[in-house]
Amino acid sequence: MTTANISPPQDRLASFGIYQLACALFHEFWADSEVLGKDYRGRELVKQQVRSLDSICANIEEGFGRGFGKELPQHLKIARGEARESRGRYDRCQPLLAPDLIQQRLATLDHIIGGLTNTINTIEAKQRRVPSPTLVPRL
Repeated sequence: MTTANISPPQDRLASFGIYQLACALFHEFWADSEVLGKDYRGRELVKQQVRSLDSICANIEEGFGRGFGKELPQHLKIARGEARESRGRYDRCQPLLAPDLIQQRLATLDHIIGGLTNTINTIEAKQRRVPSPTLVPRL
């Protein structure tokens, strides 16, 4: 038997657009941190922002890694909380970053937050619809 015709399994994480967007935002933050790092107040914001932006990606990764049971929505909720934290911190960076850059980052985070909320709601609605298995007495 040859493996030439066997395609690799689809990685659901790799095709999750919100995850891709969160990773792209994390990489874009490198340039932002260079600007913020020139000011002592900005350096303090960078320390927290790098953690919260990384945590968005990490919690999505962990949730997908644990399967599609109860834990996935919980990790997505944590990721959403980190996205809200990151959004607030970008808002507080306004004195140090260009206004158009801030608006772009806020719009991206709004998209991430909305996408996570929609995904959480969809997963939880599907979980509520699945009937629980009933025990059938043996005769």
